[in-house]
Amino acid sequence: MDERIDEDEKDKESLSGLNSLPPHRKAHSYSQQLRGPSTQKRHQRVRKHSLDDSRISNNIESSFYDSDSDDDIFSHSSSINAAAADDAYSDSSDSTQYQPLQEFIGAGGGAGIFKAPFRASVHPGRPPCLELRPHPLRETQVGKFLRNIACTETQLWAGQEGGVRVWETKNAYEPGNGLGGKVRRGDEDAAPFYESADTSPTLCLAVDNGNRLVWSGHKDGKIRSWKMDQRFATPFKEGLSWQAHRGPVLAIVITTYGDLWSGSEGGIIKIWPWESVEKSLSLSPEERHMAALLVERSFIDLRTQVTVNGVCSISSQEVKSLLCDHVRGRVWCAGSLSFSLWDARTKELLKVFNIDGQVENRVDMSSMQQQDQAVEDEMKVKFVSTAKKEKSQGTSFLQRSRNAIMGAADAVRRVATKGAGAFVEDNKRTEALVQTGDGMIWSGCTNGLLVQWDGTGSRVQDFNRHPCAVQCFCTFGTRLYVGYVSGIIQVLDLEGNLIAAWAAHNGPVVKLAVGSDYVFSLATHGGIRGWIIASPGPVDNMIRSELATKELIYSRRHNVRILIGTWNVGQGRASQDSLSSWLGSVASDVGIVVVGLQEVEMGAGFLAMSAAKETVGLEGSAMGQWWLDTIGKALEEGKAFERMGSRQLAGLLVSLWVRKNLRTHVGDIDAGAVPCGFGRAIGNKGGVGLRIRVYDRIMCFVNCHLAAHLEAVNRRNADFDHIYRNMVFTRSSNLLNNAAGMVPYLFLSCSLAFSTYLFWLLYSSGLPLVLSVTAGVSTASHMLRGTNAVGVSSEEPKPDLSEADMVVFFGDFNYRLFGISYDEARDFVSQRCFDWLREKDQLRAEMKAGKVFQGMREALIKFPPTYKFERHQPGLGGYDSGEKKRIPAWCDRIIYRDTRSALVSECNLDCPVVSSILQYDACMDVTDSDHKPVRCKFNVKISHVDRSIRRKEFGAIMTTNEKIRSILEDLCYVAEATVSPNSIVLQNLDTSLLLITNRSTKDKAVYKITCEGQSIVKNDGQAPDYSPRAGFGFPRWLEVSPAAGIIKPEQNVEVSVRHEDLHTTEESANGIPQNWWNEDTRDKEVILVVHVQGSSSVQTYSQKIHVRHCMSGKTVRVDSKSNSARKNHIS
Repeated sequence: MDERIDEDEKDKESLSGLNSLPPHRKAHSYSQQLRGPSTQKRHQRVRKHSLDDSRISNNIESSFYDSDSDDDIFSHSSSINAAAADDAYSDSSDSTQYQPLQEFIGAGGGAGIFKAPFRASVHPGRPPCLELRPHPLRETQVGKFLRNIACTETQLWAGQEGGVRVWETKNAYEPGNGLGGKVRRGDEDAAPFYESADTSPTLCLAVDNGNRLVWSGHKDGKIRSWKMDQRFATPFKEGLSWQAHRGPVLAIVITTYGDLWSGSEGGIIKIWPWESVEKSLSLSPEERHMAALLVERSFIDLRTQVTVNGVCSISSQEVKSLLCDHVRGRVWCAGSLSFSLWDARTKELLKVFNIDGQVENRVDMSSMQQQDQAVEDEMKVKFVSTAKKEKSQGTSFLQRSRNAIMGAADAVRRVATKGAGAFVEDNKRTEALVQTGDGMIWSGCTNGLLVQWDGTGSRVQDFNRHPCAVQCFCTFGTRLYVGYVSGIIQVLDLEGNLIAAWAAHNGPVVKLAVGSDYVFSLATHGGIRGWIIASPGPVDNMIRSELATKELIYSRRHNVRILIGTWNVGQGRASQDSLSSWLGSVASDVGIVVVGLQEVEMGAGFLAMSAAKETVGLEGSAMGQWWLDTIGKALEEGKAFERMGSRQLAGLLVSLWVRKNLRTHVGDIDAGAVPCGFGRAIGNKGGVGLRIRVYDRIMCFVNCHLAAHLEAVNRRNADFDHIYRNMVFTRSSNLLNNAAGMVPYLFLSCSLAFSTYLFWLLYSSGLPLVLSVTAGVSTASHMLRGTNAVGVSSEEPKPDLSEADMVVFFGDFNYRLFGISYDEARDFVSQRCFDWLREKDQLRAEMKAGKVFQGMREALIKFPPTYKFERHQPGLGGYDSGEKKRIPAWCDRIIYRDTRSALVSECNLDCPVVSSILQYDACMDVTDSDHKPVRCKFNVKISHVDRSIRRKEFGAIMTTNEKIRSILEDLCYVAEATVSPNSIVLQNLDTSLLLITNRSTKDKAVYKITCEGQSIVKNDGQAPDYSPRAGFGFPRWLEVSPAAGIIKPEQNVEVSVRHEDLHTTEESANGIPQNWWNEDTRDKEVILVVHVQGSSSVQTYSQKIHVRHCMSGKTVRVDSKSNSARKNHIS
């Protein structure tokens, strides 16, 4: 008690030192608007209890900044020059009307999840990157979302929902077109690019360097070609295209022998022989229809070939990935739960095996059919078998009903999860496939597992380096890059050891590609970043320090005013005058308005149905929509403001409006909800939130309704902690789309609602067991969203709110006044003695102790308590005078946190969001509810990066800094290697050996053999005309093995070059016999190219080998020595 008295004395002492200024009076509105310096003589006086509104000067005694002080009340200050800021939404003539208010800061905000996120001009935890395409606002990407990327030697291609686009890497450092330029919104800061004409969404890409083409597979089932070397202009047109599948083309690969393989739904795999594709490419544009028809008729359906008596040897799962094993001339086809292995030359099925490596012989039923059956069986068990079993055991009615709710909720949740993609138990689904330089195959799973396979399909070993789902792979030299759904990129060596890892994006990494000295990563939001091949390494710190010195060049500052309003409407409706008084009267100078309502609609039936709808991702009500429309009218929606989003959880509703001239800088709105009611499942208490990006900074707004009653302080603290830790923001439209196909299952929701309603009544009768009834539901919607957002994870992710630059909590927190009677509180209110009342505020006491809202800030309250009033009784005489005589309390509050870790911080890239409160008051003249609406106006200073300018500065550093250039030149090192012989003659199914020797004593050599082209030997002395196959593939009569691999220092490898006799083989394509090798009666010559590079070099040494095939009976004179199984080697 003595300690508390001491604290109270210190607070009184400090507050008595505040200067008071005459108030700016408003009828029935008690506001903390501060006037500027007055000419009136200032003097200190003892505060009197009167109805006059008292003011607080902006000058504070220095003792307020003493770290030993027990009272955490601070004035807002910032050293930023206001003239340097872009005050687009704050009138300079208004500067004397509003001054920042003093704030109370809660304890415990300097550590753990409540610590402000770390920010810097250059991220110290990841390598500096080339931001080819900065993160665009989601709303600008409708119909143009990027889905995948692929690299050529000088270009980066991206497939999008409306076609493809291409970046020339020589222009990668150029600034963007800016807002209002020649590109659409979202690409203002992207490096210059070219875009194709509109097509169906692009799902996959494949690069054909042999013919300088990029192949794309599309949702409409077509395969299209695009020329790399064309003179680009937006929009550019496609080349050859044809209808490949009835369903979407999910994967494309170019095999070792130059054929195109494509995969679609139902496990369908088709081969498009290069001979037909080549002939179609040679036709003129006027013959486009004939060219497409020629290719369409040439396909080989592999699924049909391996189907006997209606039983197919391969799975009917959709094809997730196709991979060419260039080392052995094979093709891997990956489904979600199984693999099939094919011979690329003979098209024979070699092996079918599951994700555990076990061989499968046939598949009688598709996985989808099995899943459907499992759902039906489970529903029967939940609704029939369980009930009978419980009844037979004599279980009580209460327990049986509880089990029914648990079963209904679980079945609904499983159906919703199935709609989202797959069952949660299928956490080993294959998501990505890649081949490393040593010839091993790697697959990535949804549980984060990395599996290594050998070329025969045998499982070698597995690794678990990250708990989240694997999304993509790429490989370069002796390194393996892995992209995860968490936004993490990992670098592994070929033995699976972790070399480095960093947070590459704030969203899932959906694709990786290597090209032009960079590893490019594509995030699900459409951002593309390039990571230097030398990273991680000493070059990172050099670039980072150089970029940091240029911060002033690429940093930008803006001011945005935000209005937050909260009101417990008590299941009522408000007049337009009330809304105008609350919001419309103060919204003229703000850019963003956020409104939170509590008790929009209550009642047991409504809450039960709301909980049932949440389990399948549905939300909203007619009353909630009425409030949105009515508030929109008060804000002049459509004329001044635009509504960006809202979220409703039972009686909780949060909505956000943005002024139209700010709209281009605001987006990526996401929603979240966390119920805290009975069993943490019912939304009568809880929180709903919205998350947005404003000038590339993340802001979260959370509307809460915490536990009621004077004594429930610990419960309120626990509710806040539960909301803070479990609020997960996702796009609500995702779940709505999934739920759209769940009409047959909606009866489950009705069953759940009825059961929940029953137990609500039991709870009202005083049965405590109901608190655990809906634990099975336990925010199934929230759990589903969390799974979609972060993947399958055994670790608790960091809360979304911890990563935000600004977090605002508002709502009916229900904290009361303690240690004071009803009459005493009324007396203090009537005398305007709010300083004394604040000392009795539960929330302030809990914040000072660091038990709730840790490290957050609130302006000093200078308005009367907002609860509890008799409806439609104006003035302070309207406080509850009924039988209960509830003590007046400040239940309705607005509390926030920004990026400041110190009391006073300048707004810069290290502390990018600095906020101050300009107004904090209650509208006492509004009488439509037993609560008064509260509003708070923020002035938010935002510092962000002009990413277009920073990319330009990054390019200048990369091209002009001599030390960095020297380090990058070391990447050009190519291991010294020799190849012998340089010419080979094959005759009568001969086999010759090619010897590749690595003469380096330190570095490994990575080699790959391709075929530059094939020509018919002419006897008339004409120069041969070499024609390459797709992807520099080998002709079918030639087998080169191993065609790729890694050679250790001072060692060599023997490569077999063999002639295969296939000229008598006939295959059918679509029922038409195809004799592809009728030209084998003539002598042919090919040029093999051996490409050798170091383990991490970006340059390649190449040597050509001439291979000639002669028919039997002919003699050929060659300059080289005998090539019959020789092992000569040239020094």
